[in-house]
Amino acid sequence: MAEELIIPADTDRAGAYKALIPQIAALIEDESDLTANLANIAGALKQAFDFFWVGFYIAKEGQLVLGPYQGPIACTRIPFHKGVCGASYSRKETIIVPDVEQFPGHIACSSASKSEIVLPVFHRNDTVAMVLDVDSDELDDFSQADADGLNKILRMLEKKL
Repeated sequence: MAEELIIPADTDRAGAYKALIPQIAALIEDESDLTANLANIAGALKQAFDFFWVGFYIAKEGQLVLGPYQGPIACTRIPFHKGVCGASYSRKETIIVPDVEQFPGHIACSSASKSEIVLPVFHRNDTVAMVLDVDSDELDDFSQADADGLNKILRMLEKKL
């Protein structure tokens, strides 16, 4: 794996994911440690897109517990039924929130967060192992291109669980 990511500067977000996905695949391909893989995925996403916050919340102890991430300090524990992360976990679906102030029960870990996308990561038995949470400091910053690109990355990760 190269020491730095190569993302064409003149591409849209879908094109950036297309360039990033094989690089993430190379990062996690020969690594069996989950923490290392989660850390590298979070780092690659932060570096490639300069998201405000990107990281994982892992399902354990009856709640979502903060895992590897990039960005400012974050909420440490989130109940399964609270906020966008809890909703994604409970519904087992990707949730895009254009304006976090409009999401009922949103947990404000940072007032700088304006929009968010959260995606579930599944065990082989279709239970949710964790969620990937990505926040932006811009309103309406996430689209189907993000959902598609991030889901492709998470499907690679699920094969390692």
